[in-house]
Parts: sequence; structure tokens; C-alpha cells
Amino acid sequence: MLTAFLPCRLGSQRVPNKNIRDFAGIEGGLLKIKLEQLCKTKELDRIVVSSNDPRVLEFASKFCDNRISIDERSDELGSNKTTTDQLIKYVPTIIGEGHVIWTHVTSPFLNEIDYKTIINTYYECLELGYDSLMTVLKIQGFIWNKKEAINYNRNILKWPMTQDIEPVYEVDSGAFLTSIDNYKKFGDRIGINTFLFEQEKNKSIDIDWPEDFKMAEQIWRVKGQNL
Repeated sequence: MLTAFLPCRLGSQRVPNKNIRDFAGIEGGLLKIKLEQLCKTKELDRIVVSSNDPRVLEFASKFCDNRISIDERSDELGSNKTTTDQLIKYVPTIIGEGHVIWTHVTSPFLNEIDYKTIINTYYECLELGYDSLMTVLKIQGFIWNKKEAINYNRNILKWPMTQDIEPVYEVDSGAFLTSIDNYKKFGDRIGINTFLFEQEKNKSIDIDWPEDFKMAEQIWRVKGQNL
């Protein structure tokens, strides 16, 4: 059993109504795009849309796919003060078995072809001893905090060749896969031996700020989801 968990809270402040507002002329916006992508992903047994936004719940309920399950969660778990950790603890109360792929409407360029590849890779990784998978963006360059370099030693070379720098990985929030047992055991949406699924930069686009929304709209109008 593989369940997609799609959280869509009402309390977004940086991009108001980002889940359901029109996107690149598409009525239903990011939610419509993501539901269409998930419904085309045949590897999924169930798709849980979890929200405290009546508009999201109404829109999702009209999709003609019997795998879609509507979860109307409380405002306590859908405000701008709700932490991801709180939501993680909630997931096992609505998903009782199998494996979970946690994904977001804010990754519109992650399509059904990508989901199939990610899911198949996850199952292959389980056979190799991994217990989870998450999508990441590989960054191999000069990364600093406010005071110093954090991914290379300037006492050895102040400006090494970038290909010689140890890469770091940014979690792009595209997808997280693990078993529901690991949710219960670790209180996390990944386990303790996670496979990092590297994505291309365009697939890693995550709409988190107003400028992200505008940029993604422009890209979508030109290329659609098939970057």
C-alpha cells in the first residue's frame, strides 16, 4: 500500500491562497496541477488531501478518482503556527499501513513521470538497506555562513576548483518516502538511513515566496510541466 499525503493548509502568509489561486491561467491553480499529476501516477493506491481550507476540500472532492481521500483537519493543525513536526505526528492517525509519499502542490514541475521514477527508486533502495528517500538539490560551490566557508577548508585552498568541493544537498521538499511504521518509530517523514534522490534544478523549484510564484508561472506558460 502506497499513499500520497498532500497537505494544503489555509494559513499560508507569504503567498496567500497559494494552493488554490489561479496559476498561469489555470483555474484551481497548483492544487489542480498536483492532483492531476498524482492521479496519473498509477503506482499510488491512495491520495490523501489534508486541509483546513474549505475551498481546497471542495475542489479535491470533485476530482473523479476513487483513490482520493479527503481529510478535513482541525485549524490547530493548519495555522501558520503549526509545525511540520506536529503534522508528522498526525499522519499515522489517518494513514494506518504501508508506505507514504509526502509531497506538495508547491512543486508543480514534479510530474507523474518523476513520481514513477522516485517511487521505483525508493523500492529499489529498500532492497539495498535504505529505509527512506527524499528529493534534494545538489549544490557544489562555495557555501558560507555569515562568517566562514562551511563545505571546504580555506586553510588548504582559499578558492579550490568547484568540482573538488564536497557537495552539500538542499532538501527541496518535492517528495519524502518512508513507511508509516517509521513515522511512528522516529516521529519523522524520513528514517535513519535516507537515500538522497538528486533532482535537476528546474525540478526542484519550490514555491515558497511571491517571487517564486511569479517565476514559476512564467516558466509554466512557456514550457508547462515538462521541463
